[in-house]
Amino acid sequence: MRTIQMVDLKSQYDLIKDEVDQAIQGVIDTSSFINGSQVREFSTALAEYTGAKYVITCGNGTDALQIAMMGLGFQPGQEVIVPAFTYVATAEVIALLGLKPVFIDVVAETYELDISQLESKLTSKTVGIVPVHLYGQCSNMEEILAFAGKHNLKVIEDTAQAIGAKYTFSDGRTRQAGTMGDVGTTSFFPSKNLGCYGDGGAMFTNDENLAEKLRMIANHGQKKKYHHHIVGVNSRLDTLQAAILNVKLKHLDRYSASRNEVANTYDRAFEGHDTIKIPVRSSYSTHAFHQYTVQVEGAGRDDLKEYLSAKGVPSMVYYPVALHQQEAYMNLGFKSGDFPVAESLCRKVLSLPIHTEMKIEDQEYIIEMIKSFFE
Repeated sequence: MRTIQMVDLKSQYDLIKDEVDQAIQGVIDTSSFINGSQVREFSTALAEYTGAKYVITCGNGTDALQIAMMGLGFQPGQEVIVPAFTYVATAEVIALLGLKPVFIDVVAETYELDISQLESKLTSKTVGIVPVHLYGQCSNMEEILAFAGKHNLKVIEDTAQAIGAKYTFSDGRTRQAGTMGDVGTTSFFPSKNLGCYGDGGAMFTNDENLAEKLRMIANHGQKKKYHHHIVGVNSRLDTLQAAILNVKLKHLDRYSASRNEVANTYDRAFEGHDTIKIPVRSSYSTHAFHQYTVQVEGAGRDDLKEYLSAKGVPSMVYYPVALHQQEAYMNLGFKSGDFPVAESLCRKVLSLPIHTEMKIEDQEYIIEMIKSFFE
């Protein structure tokens, strides 16, 4: 049996090799490696795909979050609400800018921030909320946007894991992940649903003035070369990466469909299982399934992970430590038990292999090995 991988980027590349190679060669032929025409072409194509009025590319998803907060004018000492159960980058940029991350617990079934706790986190210093569309499914954006509007807060969507997911409002309107808040951010890290062959990121907004400011910040604070209007950073998407993303964007719907097929197969295999709790699909969002994450109930998650590894089946824990328990954020004064759902998920979650070129025989073997662990 061939080696099973969490994400098989080589097989994905093989299917679009001619398109990708041609795109890369085109950049090399022009030698326009920075800010080449392919970057503008990709920004335009991604805006058309998502429905965002403006797409501003940058160096990576973490930069996108930081630039978004700079563009919104957040000031040191102000507070930003962020889930306790997510990747560190979401809180990291808040701390780097001298802001205070205010953690909030999450919903056990869908992993999204718990909107019922928002009111209790609000202070006179609160300026924003960062809902994280974790694993590929949108947070409850209608309620979050309503709360933010009521209290004059900015909303930055972290959609690094959910590009292509669609959210349906109660009035029937449908919007794509990342296009509902003041700013949406995403990452093009290679393993993402829309990934390049290095680092890359982007921001989405429907505000023309904010778009111009974000673009300036990402480019040393300048509109015109050597004329710096505001303090900025140096964060750009390489032309080679943009060329690759131009190709892969055309296949994104197929990639999403393939991931959902894999997820559906897992669902059928583990539905009603005593120990494996399958992901819950929310009523208001489609799922891009960046990760297929189960919860291991009443058994040793780490024991299962070790068993699978011995059988040649990779798996990952996203994430083993909640943000408030990370050493870097101990100074905020939180303690174990403050966010019980997040802490519980850190002990239970296990992500199984899922990717666009998953072979059915590989998935059947993965399922067989998981079930054999409980026999």
